[in-house]
Amino acid sequence: MKSVLLDTNAFSALFRGDEEVLKTISRAEHVFASVIVIGELEVGFRGGTRYRENIEILDRFLARPTVETLEVTRETGECLGMIKDALRRKGCPVPVNDIWIAAQSIERGAVIVTYDRHFSNIDGLRIWHPALQ
Repeated sequence: MKSVLLDTNAFSALFRGDEEVLKTISRAEHVFASVIVIGELEVGFRGGTRYRENIEILDRFLARPTVETLEVTRETGECLGMIKDALRRKGCPVPVNDIWIAAQSIERGAVIVTYDRHFSNIDGLRIWHPALQ
């Protein structure tokens, strides 16, 4: 995989020492971190007792030369609209934050690294999920 985008649960797994996620990102040339995922991590960190420690770990990860933080762009919005419409037509609900993350993954041509199965309902999305390998 040339480029990967980490979903929130993949970040959490990585921070807990998940070897599969670590192997996957170590083989990638580019690792993308979505601002949507960073926001979800912030929510989780603030609900816990180790906010400072978690933020320091995240900041060190984001500072790595192979990691790029993705902002939301006009193209991301267009991808979101197409994905949301296709999911509505199929009758497959997916949480809106995950649709934003999927849109960024499609926009960048990256494989999304996730443990959520509902991403498989999104057409055109390349997915790394242990059960789907």
